[in-house]
Amino acid sequence: MQCEILTLFPEIISGVASQSILKRAQEMGHLRLRIHNIRDYTPDPHRVADDVPYGGGGGMVMKAEPIFQAIDALRQPGGKFRFVIPSPQGIPLTQSLAEELSQEHQSLVFICGHYEGIDERVQSGLAAEEISIGDYVLTGGELATLVIIDAAVRFIPGVLGDPQSAQQDSFADSLLDYPHFTRPSAVRGLGVPDILLSGNHQAIKRWRRKEALRNTLLKRPDLLEDRNLPDEDQQLIHEILEESPSALCQPKAGRSLS
Repeated sequence: MQCEILTLFPEIISGVASQSILKRAQEMGHLRLRIHNIRDYTPDPHRVADDVPYGGGGGMVMKAEPIFQAIDALRQPGGKFRFVIPSPQGIPLTQSLAEELSQEHQSLVFICGHYEGIDERVQSGLAAEEISIGDYVLTGGELATLVIIDAAVRFIPGVLGDPQSAQQDSFADSLLDYPHFTRPSAVRGLGVPDILLSGNHQAIKRWRRKEALRNTLLKRPDLLEDRNLPDEDQQLIHEILEESPSALCQPKAGRSLS
């Protein structure tokens, strides 16, 4: 996975990218990440890369030309690029989109906005796609870029210590994850479900599926709407509702599933 990141604040990227899974992915050769300071591509002696918006208004807008210059410097004969601008106006980041990005053979070029945003001609001139990590606004696109890359890298075989981890994550099959426990078996009077200590792997598998369904019903019932669940899942949901009838009455967008 080849990622080129254009930013006004390289330290934000490098600080996070040198830790944990992103660091490991780079050391293993599964991720190649290069950071480019947009200020290096402006002719301004003060390295100014923003200006006041046409039409007036508060804040500053990132200039188009330094970004185009940075991308021109990246281009090589035969090179192919997929341009991404993290933006709350973009399509939502999902597990399936993250997996798609992890398999991208083109270089992913992330353009991190700041201030009031980026001159619109960057997006239109590059046919860049916008990806959103949520319905809120951040100070800049750096953190969103890191979120997108981190979500994608987890799908690359060999990056995670346990190859099953990504398959069992929340949203991997449109369900939230089941609860996790580790040693010791008692912490401040709080125990571990007996089933997890039983050694009965078939029963544990069933318990985990049931708890994943329970979590989804209670926290994100919208994920179950219009889904054709297999008979076993339907039976588990029936058991959950018998145990906790309120699970069917969680509000979602002003209404309930009841």
